[in-house]
Amino acid sequence: MRLLVIGAGIGGLALARGLLATGHQVTVLEQAPSPRTTGSAITVWSGGVGVLRALGVSTEGLGTRIDRLENRTDAGEHLYSIDVAHAARRLGHPSITAPRRDLLARLADGLPEGTVEYGRRFVRAKEGGSGVQAVLADGDTAEGDLLIGADGHHSAVRRHLWGQDPTEPAGWATWQGLIDLRPRITGPHHGLMINGRAGFCGLLPAGPDTLQWWFSFPWRPGGPGGPGVSGVSGAAGAPALPLLRERFAHWAAPVPAVLEGLREAEIEMFPHHTHRVRRIWGGERSTLLGDAAHTMPPIVAQGANQALEDAWVLARLLAHRPGNLTAALRRYEHFRSRRVSPIARLAATEYTYRYHPPRWDRLVPGPLVTRAYGRWLYATSDYLRGRRRWW
Repeated sequence: MRLLVIGAGIGGLALARGLLATGHQVTVLEQAPSPRTTGSAITVWSGGVGVLRALGVSTEGLGTRIDRLENRTDAGEHLYSIDVAHAARRLGHPSITAPRRDLLARLADGLPEGTVEYGRRFVRAKEGGSGVQAVLADGDTAEGDLLIGADGHHSAVRRHLWGQDPTEPAGWATWQGLIDLRPRITGPHHGLMINGRAGFCGLLPAGPDTLQWWFSFPWRPGGPGGPGVSGVSGAAGAPALPLLRERFAHWAAPVPAVLEGLREAEIEMFPHHTHRVRRIWGGERSTLLGDAAHTMPPIVAQGANQALEDAWVLARLLAHRPGNLTAALRRYEHFRSRRVSPIARLAATEYTYRYHPPRWDRLVPGPLVTRAYGRWLYATSDYLRGRRRWW
């Protein structure tokens, strides 16, 4: 079977690996002129790591393993810690944080030459009983038996299939980046989540000497520090770094040290978007995957993980149900929409962006939080649910 995948992001490359492993022919069409190197880091939880390994992607030396997540107030007061390593032992796979570019390189490694075609921007598709044709911006076309849109939260395939872009601003935004401060900020496998009146800060090791940092707070399009020509300046011309320092420099250590080490040119900003997850995503010969199907804010760190889950489920369905392709696509959408809808709804509430941490957070025993978190990771993963029982 010939499959066209639109988008060479995490979900698109993962799907290509899964389909190629089962004997299908795959062409990935990516509008960027070359492999993407932008983006900060990605946290891949146990289920996502399991999918990577099942797809033949080595996670050895990829980023850094996360063993503990500590939650603090902006005054430096400890709230609770999550023993991520304990959940990893029960679920069979660790959780890791790695630069996005490194994860993309691992996913692309070993793909047959010519699998990914760069500089190929999708415009529209023509579906019929015998296949699908993708029409590209340069007037060229590509043909296949199925077309899968894995082209992100501004998906051109979704606009074509749904007739609109359903995403709406979620009212928050994130400023993020990578710096070489990890040994002085966190332990080698220790992440910090800090929240207060100004917003939210996250710090995670993403390599031997690399720290992923991010700040999130309420923001509307056109606000200061938003994406402009440079990618960091807002409509009013205000750069991002002074805004972040004004808002967060008074927080307890280690936040001031992180802010001191930032440089304007290295700051990436993205507004949060959300939309209701539909039950049907595609047409007779098409469907969607990842952010194209279920855009969600990053608060629960599930965007990349659910793209990996989509890829794993769809590749398996197409391997075991090659007869009625339309029925296989609808089964995939039904199965995955039920799993990802509650995750997207939770992410859309910006649930953990709390200006005033509840007092009971200080009273919850660490083992109880750890157990609940492990159950949450298990519940979000079709890969884990299909391979092992929880406790």
